[in-house]
Amino acid sequence: MIIVIKRGATAESVQCFTALLEKQGIKVHLSEGASQMVLGLVGDTTGIQEKSLLAHHLVEKVIRVQEPYKRANRLFHPDDTRIAVRGLDGETRYIGAGYLGIIAGPCSVETKEQIISVAQSVKQAGAGFLRGGAFKPRTSPYSFQGLGGEGLDLLIEAKRVTGLPIVTELMAIHQLELFDTVDIIQVGARNMQNFTLLKELGSCRKPILLKRGYAATITELLMAAEYIMAGGNDRIILCERGIRTFESYTRNTLDLSAVPILKKQSHLPVIVDPSHATGLSWMVPAMAKAAIAAGADGLILEVHPNPEEALCDGEQSITPDRFAELMKTLQRYAAVEGRILYEESHETP
Repeated sequence: MIIVIKRGATAESVQCFTALLEKQGIKVHLSEGASQMVLGLVGDTTGIQEKSLLAHHLVEKVIRVQEPYKRANRLFHPDDTRIAVRGLDGETRYIGAGYLGIIAGPCSVETKEQIISVAQSVKQAGAGFLRGGAFKPRTSPYSFQGLGGEGLDLLIEAKRVTGLPIVTELMAIHQLELFDTVDIIQVGARNMQNFTLLKELGSCRKPILLKRGYAATITELLMAAEYIMAGGNDRIILCERGIRTFESYTRNTLDLSAVPILKKQSHLPVIVDPSHATGLSWMVPAMAKAAIAAGADGLILEVHPNPEEALCDGEQSITPDRFAELMKTLQRYAAVEGRILYEESHETP
C-alpha cells in the first residue's frame, strides 16, 4: 500500500503519522521525492481501511500495490535511484538518475600485467568502473574457474594503481568476508534466485549488481531485488544480460524490451551486458549503442588486450582500442539524450 502525503506536511507530523501506522504491525518506508513525499506500507495491510487513511489530514491519496515486489516498485519510490561509489582516486562515480555508468574489464583476472593494463586502458577511455572475475562459475568443471583469492588481490592492486572502483562476482556466502575491499558485488545469472545468498546481501551495505537469470521473467528479477531490499540494502543495480530462447546464433537473446519495462516498473538503475548476451565481440558495439538508446543507465563490457588468448570468453571480448572508439560514440549518444556518461566529482557518496 502507498500513501501519498500532501505537500507542505512537516517532518514532525509525518513522523507522528508513521508511528501510528507502525503500531499496527506495519513497516513503513519513507521516500522523499523532488516534489512529493510517499509512505510505502510493507506487511499485512488487509486490516487497514483506505477510508480511514483518507480521512487523515496528511493524506492526499492511497494506492493499493498489486505487484508482489514492493520496495523495488516505482510507486514506493517515484524518483530514480542513483548509486554513488567513490574510487581510491577521490572521484565519485554514479549510475542512474541521469548518469550512465560504464563498467569494463576482462571476463577473468589472469595476470597482474593483464588486469592493470586493461584497467589503465579503460579508465583512459572514460570507464568509471573496473570489472574482472576472480571466482568464475563455468558450465564445465574442466574450464578455467578463476584465480580465486589471488584474483581478488590482483583486482585490488589494479584498483590501487588506477583508483577505479572494482566490480566482481560473489558465488557463495562463505566468500563474503573476502569482499571487504570490493566496491560493487555482482550476483551472477545462476545465483539470481539463490535466496539464501540474497538475504545475506540484504544486510550488506555495498551496492549489488543483480544479473537477470537466463530463464527468469522480469517479475522474478524484481522479486530477487526485493529479497535484498527487504533486508535493508536498497543499493541495487539491475542487469539485463540476455535470456535463453530457441535462437542459437548468439549466446543468448538480448531482451532490450526489458530496459523500458524495468524503468517503468522500478526506480532501480538498469544496465545491460551486451558481451554475455551476444557472445560475439563484433555485435557488442551495436548492442551497447542500442541499450543506451533504449534507456539503460549503463553497460558492463568485457575488454581484453588479446581476446584470442583469453582464458575465458575471448570470443565476446573487445580490445581496448575498440572500447575507446565505442566510448567516443557513447559520449555523443549521452549528449543527445542529455545524460552524463562520466563526470568527475569529489562529493561524498
